[in-house]
Amino acid sequence: MSRFEKPYRGRLAPSPTGYLHLGHARTFWIAQERAQANGGTLVLRNEDIDSTRFKLEFVDAMIEDLRWFGFDWQEGPDCGGPFAPYHQSERFHLYRAALEKLRADGFIYPCTCSRKDIRDAASAPNAENVEPIYPGTCRPKGDRWQVTGDTKPQNSSRGIRHPSLRFRVPDGEIISFTDGNFGPQQFVAGKNFGDFVVWRHDDVPAYQLACAVDDAAMQITEVVRGADLLVSTARQLLLYHALGLKPPEFFHCPLMQDESGQRLAKRHDALSLRTLRASGKTPKTLRSECF
Repeated sequence: MSRFEKPYRGRLAPSPTGYLHLGHARTFWIAQERAQANGGTLVLRNEDIDSTRFKLEFVDAMIEDLRWFGFDWQEGPDCGGPFAPYHQSERFHLYRAALEKLRADGFIYPCTCSRKDIRDAASAPNAENVEPIYPGTCRPKGDRWQVTGDTKPQNSSRGIRHPSLRFRVPDGEIISFTDGNFGPQQFVAGKNFGDFVVWRHDDVPAYQLACAVDDAAMQITEVVRGADLLVSTARQLLLYHALGLKPPEFFHCPLMQDESGQRLAKRHDALSLRTLRASGKTPKTLRSECF
């Protein structure tokens, strides 16, 4: 009997920015096992909105490698389903609608800061994030505001730059949730993470917004993903609240590391599913040795 109030819906959400590696497979395998254990549906979503990084050949390779490894999803870009399309690049109308709601309700503001600007302005990087906490350079004064105009170019210290749109976090507010694997989690807005981008300066939705909108629209009941995204969950919970959406449950998995203790990334080509398959490894062997 499933503990979830609604029929279980889990998802696999890879980005076609390189070949999938063994760390992806382990996290995805846990997602599939949890969907099966709860008698639920597994969804494959192709997160292909970052046109600066993804390549079309990686989409076909992604599906082929997942099928080879033993994954079996019931909805996805290759088989359709009631919540199609399953390519994020075809779902921009949903992201723009969410952005307009955030704009109308005063949750976002334009920001012309580059990553270098933020690194230079911040006193120190946050240990839990790749980037330092945003220092509030472009943050409007006061408790509420309305964003005026669109993402038109503005003058900045670095010349003409299209602004990104940033979500203003409620400083000092505690965001807590119970993770299905790690238990109670707690983050403080403005301390553990700062104002974050929801729409990039190149007119593309940021991961936080696209992920939250799609998981809600596809009625995902539990998100299974890596432990490196625990802080992202706190950010996304703020977005769910701002958009009036019910968040899913969360289950974060420990990250797989290489022999030197570094977490696996797509640059680890020797541990990609494609390379392991070519070397003669079988999915059963890989699961028994690495999972």
